[in-house]
This record gives sequence, structure tokens and C-alpha cells, in this order.
Amino acid sequence: MSAPVIKTAIPKRRYQFGEFLVTVLGEVESGDGVDYRYIMAVVQEANPKPNLFLSIEPNGGEIGEGRWALRVSMPDGSEVIGASDQWGDLDTFTREGLTMVQKMLALEDETAYRLA
Repeated sequence: MSAPVIKTAIPKRRYQFGEFLVTVLGEVESGDGVDYRYIMAVVQEANPKPNLFLSIEPNGGEIGEGRWALRVSMPDGSEVIGASDQWGDLDTFTREGLTMVQKMLALEDETAYRLA
């Protein structure tokens, strides 16, 4: 898996989404040389290791216009899927990221609940 290498990070938000726990991390110190703005880590309750990451990182011109690139990392690899100036905002990234997770994991019948 092409997962982000996280040395330290501060949990900003946590959600329960069916059998999945979603944690949004900020203030990320990475061990892979990428300057992550935010990382959304998705963990299935039965497996403590994340199996899906959405990350916001500076757009190096890989895709489209926009300051921030969105990368999806899964067990079979990773791919930058878009770029936007708006993804640098925690609320926007969280809202759009949860929608993407819902679609990718076929959780259309589930609602994300924010945890304390």
C-alpha cells in the first residue's frame, strides 16, 4: 500500500461511519517528504490498520489547477484524483472526503456520526 508515512499528527476530527472509523489528521509530520495538509485515515473496526487514506498535499502540477491535490491511497496503490484551492480548508476537506469515502466503500445507507 502506498500509504502516507506519518511520524506525528494531531487528530482534528473523528467519525463513525457504519463499521468504519474515520480520523482526520492535521499538523502532520511525515516521514516520506510530503508536506501533508490533512490526512483522512479510514479503519474498519475489525482491523486496526487503516486500509484507505485520503490526503491533501501541495499540488505539484500533477493534475489540474488548484493549490491542493487530493490523493487516494488504497492497498493496490495511490493516485492523485483532483486539485482545488478549497481542499486546504478543514471543513471542506472533511465534508467532501466523507462523501468520497461513502461512495468508495458503498456506504450509501450509512450516516457519518461525529465522535467526541
